[in-house]
Formats: sequence, structure tokens, C-alpha cells
Amino acid sequence: MRVWARYRSFERPTRLLLLNQLTINLGFYMLIPYLADHLSAGLGLSVLMVGVVLGVRNFSQQGMFLVGGSLADRFGYKPMIVAGCALRTVGFVLIGLVDAVPALVIASAMTGFAGALFNPAVRAYIAHDAGERRVEAFALFSVFYQAGILIGPVAGMLLTGINFTATCLVAAAVFAVLTVLQIRALPGRQGSGGNSREDGRSVLAQWRDVATTRGFVPFAVAMIGTYVLSYQIYLALPLYTRSLLGGGDSATMLVTAVYVVSGGVTIAAQMRVTAWCRDRWGAAASLSRGLFVLGAAFVPMLVADCLPALDDGTTVVVGIIALLSTAAMLAVGTAIVLPFEMDTIVGLSGNRLVATHYGFYNTVCGIGILLGNAGTGWAMDLARSAGAAAVPWAVLVATGVVCAVALMALHRRGLLTVTPEKTPRPTETDAPTVSFEAINRFAAADTAPTQPLPMASASASASASRSRTR
Repeated sequence: MRVWARYRSFERPTRLLLLNQLTINLGFYMLIPYLADHLSAGLGLSVLMVGVVLGVRNFSQQGMFLVGGSLADRFGYKPMIVAGCALRTVGFVLIGLVDAVPALVIASAMTGFAGALFNPAVRAYIAHDAGERRVEAFALFSVFYQAGILIGPVAGMLLTGINFTATCLVAAAVFAVLTVLQIRALPGRQGSGGNSREDGRSVLAQWRDVATTRGFVPFAVAMIGTYVLSYQIYLALPLYTRSLLGGGDSATMLVTAVYVVSGGVTIAAQMRVTAWCRDRWGAAASLSRGLFVLGAAFVPMLVADCLPALDDGTTVVVGIIALLSTAAMLAVGTAIVLPFEMDTIVGLSGNRLVATHYGFYNTVCGIGILLGNAGTGWAMDLARSAGAAAVPWAVLVATGVVCAVALMALHRRGLLTVTPEKTPRPTETDAPTVSFEAINRFAAADTAPTQPLPMASASASASASRSRTR
């Protein structure tokens, strides 16, 4: 009821975008968790070709976020949101109907670029429309995001039981409905400076402006740890589950339980966690302490792998407790960080080229996710073969500590503090401007600056790990 009341308290565009995000994740996770299995088992593609198709989708999204953000600032947020949903509609239809590799690659690229179009635009639109309530709006965004991730795979599992084409067409229909809904009901919006073409500079000049924004790139680099750590729920934890239970239905059920715990904690606790952190810690302290929590989330796994040899039954029980504890702590850490992270990006941007800043930020973090996941998978294989299974968990704990300390240092140097701007609230017909609230609401005592169901194969699990950003 508290979430519903908060949701109702926002204006119609923000409410629509929150509902859209739930539906976007519903449609996306209805299909994507089962795509790798369809390509390999259903179409008989080699593991190499499955990797190519999925890799193209990930690159088309992660590598194009900056382009999508720039287009949103140049042409407005609504056109990019509509275009992204329409493009994903076509891509999902093609995935369900074609079986030739070139066509599948094109369809996969379309679905990825669609995410690059609407992701920065949605976040910039919410930041624009929520004004001084940005932190609260992004907390709600996290709740709706996770709800879509929880519901989508269940719907997809039921539809895939009929056939995969039915899953693709229903997912495409979801995005088609979203496209029409947003054309009819979503007001047009642009950033507070209006159309980014008005400043007369080229896109490359605007990118240079973003890259040289005071404190922005160091902040993005420090925040890579947030994604590397939180994304281990899709990579390291499922891998640990398979090593613990040896695969099969029991391992599948345990991975499902991990995802349910993660999503359930986020949905149940997000609003309370955000309000508590905002009132007691402030933005910068919440970011650094949230990263400490994300790092500490792997302590149960570290302890489980450091214990002396136990009988098989006790080892399994300890491992299950460690897994679920880590999943819950990762959810809490993400709930602490995410609203203030999104708000800080707007603050550092000076409320200019907001979508471009989001796109740049997501591109930097996407590179970090790719390198972090590759490194984590390699380290886990190497550590287990060397009889040092606890080492990767220790490295992940250290990653959280290092990134938290880096954020503290940025705050102490004043790189995360911006000057408040007071501008009129927007109307649906006026050239939109928003009140800009700085992220300097720190406590006086402060001196320191969402999931698919388990995959049928390791490749499917790895593909899902890179798709969270939509």
C-alpha cells in the first residue's frame, strides 16, 4: 500500500513511465532467458553462433547507450522511448519467425539497439518530470523494474511450454501495446536546455563536454564496482550453485530461490531503505556505504568456502544459507545505491544533456561489467582447480571496499557536490524545465563523501548477466 500511495503521488507522465518499465521488463524477460536454449536446442546452432547472436545483442545495447542518450537530448525523450519500443517489437517478431543466422543477427541487433534508445531517455524523462523528488522516483523505478523481472520469466516459461514462437509474438505484442500507449498518452519532453541542437555544437563536441564534466568520469569508474558486484547474482552465484548441487532440478530450484529472494527483498524494502538512507546518511554517504554492503555481501560465501571439510549434507546446508544470505545482502546494497546513483548523475550533469550523461555512464559501466564478469568466471575456474575456492569471494569483497573508499575520496574532494539550481516546475505545454536539487543533502555528521530465471546452460546464464541494464 505504501508503494501504491507513493506511485499515485507522482504526476501522470512519471506514473506511466514506471508502469512502462515494469511492462518493458515483463516483455523482455518473458523471452530473453529462453533465447539461448532456443538457438542451440531449437534451431541447432553451434555454441559459437549462439555466442555471436547473443553478443551482438549485448554490444548493440551496451555499445550504443551513448548514441541513444545523444539522440534523446537532440530529438526529445518521447521519440526515443517510442522508437525503442517499436524497434524491439519488430526484433522480437523476427526472432520468433526466422531461423537463418544473418536474419537472427539483425533481429538481435535490433532488440539491443532498442534498449540503447529508450533506456537513457526513460531515466532522463523521470529525472526531468520528478524534479526535487528524483530520489523517491528512482526508488519506485527500482521496485517496478524488479517486479517485471520476477513476473516476466514465469510468463515466458508458460508460453515456451507451448512453443518459442508464441513467446516471441506475445513479447512483441507487449512492446507494440507500449508503443501505442506512449504515442497517445506520454507528453513530449526535452531537457531543461531544450533541444540539444540549439547550442550549435556537434555531437562529438557534446560528448567531449560530458567526458570533461567535473567529477563525472571518476564517479562512473568508481561505480563500476556496483555493477560488477550486483551482477554476480547472475554469474558467480549460479556457478556456485551448480558446483554445490551438481546441476539438475535441485540446482535449478536453488538458483530460482536466489532470484526470488533478491527481487523480493528489493520490492519489499526499497522505499523504506531509500527513506532511511536519505534521512540519516545523505546521497554521497549512501553511495559509499551501499558499496560497502555490496562487498560485504560476499562474506558469507567467503566463510562457507573457508570452513574445514564437512560432511556432504552439512556442506550443502551451509552453502544454501550462504547463497541466500549473499542474495539478500546484494539486494539491500543495490537498494541503497541505485536511487542516489541515478540522482547523482543528474546532479553532476548540471541538468544539461542528462540523457547523454546517462548514456555515457551506462557505456562505461557496461565495459566494466564485461571485464568484471569475464574476470570473475576465469578466477572461479582457476581458483577451484587450484584448491583456493575462497579467493574470488575475497577479491569481490575487496572490490566493494576499494570502490567505497574511492567514492569517499571523491566526496571529500568536492567532486560529488553541486550547487543547487532553482527553476520553475514544467508543464506539459511549456518548454520543459525542472527544479534541480543538488545531491548535497548530507547528514551533519557525515564526513564521508533486478532477474531472470535460471538458464538451461552456462551460456544462457552469462547472456542474462549482461542484459540487466534495460
